[in-house]
Amino acid sequence: MNKKFAFTIKSICFDENYNPSESTRITTNFANLARGEKRQENLRNTLVMIDNRFNSLAHWDNPNGDRYGVELEIITAQLNIDIDGNADTFPVIEILKTNIVDKKTNERIDGIVGNNFSSYVRDFDFSVLLPAHNQNKAQFTLPDNFGELHGNIFKHFINSDIYKNSFNKTPVICLSVSSKNIYYRTGNEHPVLGIEYQQDELSLTDAYFAKMGLHARYFMPANSVAPLAFYFAGDLLSDYTNLELISTISTMETFQKIYRPEIYNANSAAGKCYQPSLNFQDYSLTRIVYDREERSHLAVEQGKFTEENFIKPYQTLLEQWSASSVL
Repeated sequence: MNKKFAFTIKSICFDENYNPSESTRITTNFANLARGEKRQENLRNTLVMIDNRFNSLAHWDNPNGDRYGVELEIITAQLNIDIDGNADTFPVIEILKTNIVDKKTNERIDGIVGNNFSSYVRDFDFSVLLPAHNQNKAQFTLPDNFGELHGNIFKHFINSDIYKNSFNKTPVICLSVSSKNIYYRTGNEHPVLGIEYQQDELSLTDAYFAKMGLHARYFMPANSVAPLAFYFAGDLLSDYTNLELISTISTMETFQKIYRPEIYNANSAAGKCYQPSLNFQDYSLTRIVYDREERSHLAVEQGKFTEENFIKPYQTLLEQWSASSVL
């Protein structure tokens, strides 16, 4: 069965000259920024924000606040399908790889892989399958085995030889906190990740990412205004270096300031008890143009595309393959 399904990896630099490819899941933050009249200005300003935030957190031996730069790669995991001599390819996962440039030592340091997470199959699950399952129902429920195919695809990718030969560590995915939950300060504080929060209950995203083998901790770094959700497989605090963690914070906090300014560019910081809200009005806008409404429409379109081109043609074989080995 594994001979029928194999992964390949494609990589492209995310810089001010980035243009999304035709196969890119265009609801991702970085793809949205790279379209329209302001595309190059958007990209340039985003990268400056990331570098500035990195240097503010990596402040030791950095008196001028300009020692480090962050370079980004968009990593696409393609699932290659070979059935009865008919070959097909589908881009199942898109993540972001950070690389750190130390301008003082002229050293290039690996950052973290993961960061942003995009998936056509997740678009199908949340924008097509879940609404259809709950249509005309009085009570919200989840379909049987919701997220299992997606989770097993992710785990097969992380355990594949091509992933292990390309990356040294497992991914860290950094997302916005849920506006449906309440977060409480714990009293724990990490020198880089900052103040730790705990939520009052698990979210649907938590359950979905658990199928991928990931669990979450929530931290608000220094000079941030809201906690970030960090999803990981091992030990977030001991498996990654300070510079690696800073590369994720600086990158994903920048995207969240652009995408969810009501939460991450608010004019006041989260207190001891905090519930995020996209209806909050006391926030500042960045100078970066971003069409959030278009993003939500695209998720539905891409979910339907996935259903027609990936789920329907291969669902039975994919489910057999995803269950064929212990992960």
